[in-house]
Amino acid sequence: MNLNTYTVSRSSKTARIAAILSAVVLIILIAAPWWAGRADMRLMGELFLYLALATLWNLMAGYAGLVSVGQQAYVGFGGYMLFALTMFAGLHPIAAILAAGLLGALASIPVAVLIFRLRGAYFAIGTWVIAEVFRLGFAQVSALGGGSGSSLPVAIVKSLASKRAMRGSLSYWLALGAAVVVIAAVYAFLRSRKGLALTAIRDNELAASSLGIDIWRTKFTVYVVTSALTAMVGALIFLQKLRISPDAAFSVNDWTAFVIFIVVIGGIGTIEGPIIGTLVFFALRETLADLGTTYLIVLGVVAIVIMLRAPRGIWGVIRNRFDLQLFPLGYRVNASNKDNGT
Repeated sequence: MNLNTYTVSRSSKTARIAAILSAVVLIILIAAPWWAGRADMRLMGELFLYLALATLWNLMAGYAGLVSVGQQAYVGFGGYMLFALTMFAGLHPIAAILAAGLLGALASIPVAVLIFRLRGAYFAIGTWVIAEVFRLGFAQVSALGGGSGSSLPVAIVKSLASKRAMRGSLSYWLALGAAVVVIAAVYAFLRSRKGLALTAIRDNELAASSLGIDIWRTKFTVYVVTSALTAMVGALIFLQKLRISPDAAFSVNDWTAFVIFIVVIGGIGTIEGPIIGTLVFFALRETLADLGTTYLIVLGVVAIVIMLRAPRGIWGVIRNRFDLQLFPLGYRVNASNKDNGT
């Protein structure tokens, strides 16, 4: 007689295979300085940093419901803190990146207290206004170049490594490390009790509140942690660029619009979505960049088509069709047949 037995687990065969393949890919990427050219490493480094930004924005908007169009505030803040701490405080660039994250968290606390009074579209507009305040504020700091910006001194650049090739490899490894750390941190957070509370808030805020979940505190925690990590990524971005200006540091187009595009086409509210969206975005950018403004029009058309035809993004379509889950967050019920011998 055959009986069905059921097991409940978070993992799956697909997730285990994905973990093994991810480890192999990560090893290959770590070895990139030995097989990739300088231009390829710069491109991949930029891709990793955009992936980190997209994953962080997705945590805020896709899980906490905090749709911000002002995360460029912390990208620029982190970049300027890198320049200030290395030029005036004498910190090593890597130490300055870590300090920029801490300062970004501290700066986000009063901002969160202020903008959390807003809801919906007003919250989104409020985050953009805060970013503009940051931009105008740093434009007044003459020690950092004012409105025209500043370049990182050669001595600070060489403190990373004496040879240019080694500096390029180190910048690449830092960008790769940032993407891996951000994805791993978000995954670990979403599997924790806090992550479960966040998922409940995303699905039904009223029901989550009735179960005793502190919605304000949970969202506040997500906002502060996301801001800190975004500031660190911003510091890495401008460590690669070696020059900063208010318009570049607080560009809503570069650090928010493109990031939202990545998350929307990949699949908001999933860990896999930003990964797929980043790959698609860079494929389109490298293919169509020579077309000028037509490139931006194509990006807009792609975003509109995806939102109309696949509101859950590319990964949403793949997941629903093939029942895949590369980053297992929820529990799955697995059935198996066993013969009891009767």
